[in-house]
Amino acid sequence: MRCHELKRRAEREFGPSCIVARSACQPSRAVPSRPFHSTRILIVDPLIAPLGRIVGAKYVIARPSELIVYENDGLPGYHKRPRLLVSPANRDEAIAVVRALAAAGAAFVARGAGTGLSGGSLADGIVMVGLQRMRRIIAIDELARTATVEPGVVNANLTRAAAPFGLHYAPDPSSQTACTIGGNVAENAGGPHCLKYGVTLNHVVAATIVLPDGEVMRLEAPRDDEVGIDLLGTFVGSEGCFGIAVDVTVKLTQNPARICTMLADFMTVDGAAEAVSAIIAAGIVPAALELIDAGTIAAVEASIYAAGYPTDVAAALIIEVDGPLAGLDDDVDAVDRICRAAGARTVRVANDPADRARLWQGRKKAFGAMGRVAPNLCVQDAVVPRTKLAPVLRAIAAIGARHRLHVCNVFHAGDGNLHPNIPYNADDADESERVHLACDEIMALCIAEGGTLTGEHGVGLDKLKYMDQLFTPDSLDAMCRLRDAFDPARRANPGKVVPVHRCREWLAASGVNA
Repeated sequence: MRCHELKRRAEREFGPSCIVARSACQPSRAVPSRPFHSTRILIVDPLIAPLGRIVGAKYVIARPSELIVYENDGLPGYHKRPRLLVSPANRDEAIAVVRALAAAGAAFVARGAGTGLSGGSLADGIVMVGLQRMRRIIAIDELARTATVEPGVVNANLTRAAAPFGLHYAPDPSSQTACTIGGNVAENAGGPHCLKYGVTLNHVVAATIVLPDGEVMRLEAPRDDEVGIDLLGTFVGSEGCFGIAVDVTVKLTQNPARICTMLADFMTVDGAAEAVSAIIAAGIVPAALELIDAGTIAAVEASIYAAGYPTDVAAALIIEVDGPLAGLDDDVDAVDRICRAAGARTVRVANDPADRARLWQGRKKAFGAMGRVAPNLCVQDAVVPRTKLAPVLRAIAAIGARHRLHVCNVFHAGDGNLHPNIPYNADDADESERVHLACDEIMALCIAEGGTLTGEHGVGLDKLKYMDQLFTPDSLDAMCRLRDAFDPARRANPGKVVPVHRCREWLAASGVNA
């Protein structure tokens, strides 16, 4: 068998880290008539054995055929193959894995469920540390209203575990039935109910982390009388660039005495946007305030997630108010009046818990419903001031029309966190290019309107190229220096979040005038 055939088979079987020695493939010239029997000599990735001793050989994956499923996250536009995947089962194994990687000088990225939408957990030729086996709920303290969990605990499972105590975990990303607490911490995830209850940062009490060099630290939320840097607050939202959380303690929230979920439909998107600002201006803080446009409604109602949304409207709002029994009816009446004044055709209140669940199902499964529209989906995550919602949505529609794309909107309207959805076919090179161009224009638009690049999905790979549109080289350099305080070797999730080539330090070293 020829050498190149051996090499191709070896790489297919064991990955590009496997090398076939060529010397064993050459027949002897002294005896040309002797039958040649090739010998395959394989040099396997040197990390496989030491990592296998820590977690067990079956939890170290190096074959390309098995790594395919880890090549992208919830944003399918990026594909990066890991060097290998190692999956620790508990805190001690996770710490030992990071220390082994530090000893080898190997770069790594942590991954939970892979539901992220920025390419943040992709591993381009580096080690992926999978935390999906670390799914133990260590303790629930009913009196303190806290829970301590491993990073692989699924978000919704924590709320289920807290339910017998009349408690729940408030941050509720749309992917909460799959996403993990560790991933939520990395991205500072939010969800529909963060409008009233806050994002992940507002709910993390403490975390045990292992730094990229293997050092273990306990980070705790500062007390009111403490001064100094909030290291825990710095770690939350660091997108895996500062290390790995091996356990997290979070606040649990008492279930409200009453919840009222409302659906208001509008014949114009402007009317729905006007109602959003008017509700907040009236001093009402809903638990959630979501906008769904006609394109999204059509996709949802044609799917298995149909929620009974009217399909002949331009937009609908899901408004949820909760709290004590006394006074809630006043809020419901006020929201009804405001929506009708803004042009709502109908406003209805969910009849019972099943009806409420159905309304929320359509919203939370909207991304999945887009699969009926096209095989691929690009989801953006900009934030704009609430008062700019109407003009920004009009401009986004114009951008989509100009690039011959169907842009759908479903987002957290209460805090202006937009999620333009662009269904497309990735096999169509022209359409894919138009999607990229449209995204560039949408992000530039949101920045120009006083917004920012991401509300909850993170920067990752997807937003990297936009960072210098929002931040100066000095600001980016400060981010680099903060990162270096946690990871001076830059081995944790390298090439993400901060575009190093745009930092003033890099520009100066390159002789570029910043």
